[in-house]
Amino acid sequence: MIGSIRGILVDKNPPEIQVDVNGITYEVQVPMSTLYQLPDIGQELVLHTHFVVREDAQLLYGFFAAKDKSMFRSLIKVNGVGPRMALGILSGMEADELVRAVRANDLNALVKMPGIGKKTAERLLIEMRDRLSDWTTPAGETAASAAMVLTSSISRDAETALVGLGYKPQQAAHAIAQIMKNNGDICDSEQLIRQALKSMI
Repeated sequence: MIGSIRGILVDKNPPEIQVDVNGITYEVQVPMSTLYQLPDIGQELVLHTHFVVREDAQLLYGFFAAKDKSMFRSLIKVNGVGPRMALGILSGMEADELVRAVRANDLNALVKMPGIGKKTAERLLIEMRDRLSDWTTPAGETAASAAMVLTSSISRDAETALVGLGYKPQQAAHAIAQIMKNNGDICDSEQLIRQALKSMI
């Protein structure tokens, strides 16, 4: 089992990044919440990882925060939720935001995410409720973490809109990630969509 990796970031191609660890390059699948926090290419990073072995592939999933890895592992235990869907959920919601949605029984918040239908959302609410019963949000959630939740929501809305306009999810995610990295003061999805469209012309 590969529990974490430390190395040099050599490429970003959402949702996949490549990390050089002593001359060996690992391909790692990451959620958008992690992508936004990555350093520049050529810089060192540390990721908490989860290794999945299938008959046709060996996949490594990486997370900037340990709590995201923990949430990922809880999600893939839900009936019908595989690693790819779990990664998508964590791309659309911060872990703490997902906890709040589950505790509030907020079905609409889950259905808004790409690939999550009503039945899957209902199953998530039911099965995740017990798993998150002892989940604790850091005391006195800081303004920075609250801002991160807002950023996640804005990015999710913008990505959904771009896909609706005909852009591929990967293309939309990449454009949004680049803009958010260079313009951290964006505070609404309309502004983000406009800048993303300009960057893809």
